[in-house]
Amino acid sequence: MAKVLIADDHELVRSALASFLAESADFQISEAATLEQALTTIAAQGPFELVLLDYTMPGMSLPAGLTQTIRANAPGPVAILSGTAPPEVARRALAAGAQGFLPKTMAPDTMITALRHMIAGHVYRPQDFLDSEREKKAAIHITPREMDVLRGVMAGKSNKEIARDLDIQEVTIKLHVKTICRKLDARNRTHAAMLARDLALA
Repeated sequence: MAKVLIADDHELVRSALASFLAESADFQISEAATLEQALTTIAAQGPFELVLLDYTMPGMSLPAGLTQTIRANAPGPVAILSGTAPPEVARRALAAGAQGFLPKTMAPDTMITALRHMIAGHVYRPQDFLDSEREKKAAIHITPREMDVLRGVMAGKSNKEIARDLDIQEVTIKLHVKTICRKLDARNRTHAAMLARDLALA
């Protein structure tokens, strides 16, 4: 019976996944709600045949949190679990040594197959998910001037500072920011900067 640790701060999601895996795949499941709890559990009960880390739980970061867990659980593998992270984050996690990346939207049977694949020592790459970002990125058309503005937004500059840097009117910057947010389907300039960074647009 393979020992699996699920570290996720969403209790309902974590419990549901733990119950499903224990009943459907005969895994021995342990749970944690934060990175600190996960590391404590690994020290007490590990190493596990597989550790699943939620990308957004308290204390978690890339690559530091992942690297720390990989060292703690050695020689057992560590994978990233997420319902919100974009494909670029998945690629970063895999490059940093994650045994796999599991979108929470995966079909249950596919998830069990993925877990067994990783426990057997193989890297799990959800190719359809990874390719979806390239399609999205190709569909976004940012003009050269908008890209200049976007770089300023990503650098945390105000509209006034960006206008001064580019030698154009501040009202024009506001229009560009509004257009960029619409093209990226972003809620605000901060969200636009996050999306642009994840999509490696600038």
